[in-house]
Amino acid sequence: MDMQSDKPITGTPEALTQTSDGQQLKATVFGYTTPTDMDKPRGVFRLCKSDLVYANMTLIKSGGENNLHAHTANDGVWIVIKGRVKFYGIDDVLLRSSGRCKESNSRGFFYWFESSSPELLEILQIEAIDKSVVSKRLDGAPRRKGITEQLN
Repeated sequence: MDMQSDKPITGTPEALTQTSDGQQLKATVFGYTTPTDMDKPRGVFRLCKSDLVYANMTLIKSGGENNLHAHTANDGVWIVIKGRVKFYGIDDVLLRSSGRCKESNSRGFFYWFESSSPELLEILQIEAIDKSVVSKRLDGAPRRKGITEQLN
């Protein structure tokens, strides 16, 4: 990253591509600045994605909490960058409440979360995808429609 700004230093396309054992490999260079124009209570900013892993910044305002759900093929790590969060499990059992919280959940683990402070909640979400399992979202409570916007 360019330390004078939040913009990534971008290499030439040749520098971001390599070949190993006949397979083309690519690096993704990305930057992130907190959006100031989020219209909906929840926003997702995709940082990068490969066939096995992806990373998002998930942003939540008041009212942007999600529903109880699980993912059959994803193991995830959630790291609070800004704000405070409450993570819940089945029957609304509080799993964790704090700022700078780190949460990890395994495939099939039911959870939901909400912002627990007035400031915008920013969570770095990193997910690994198990390709040997059918990837499905399992909803344990009704899904809230229309609250999420894709920010990039």
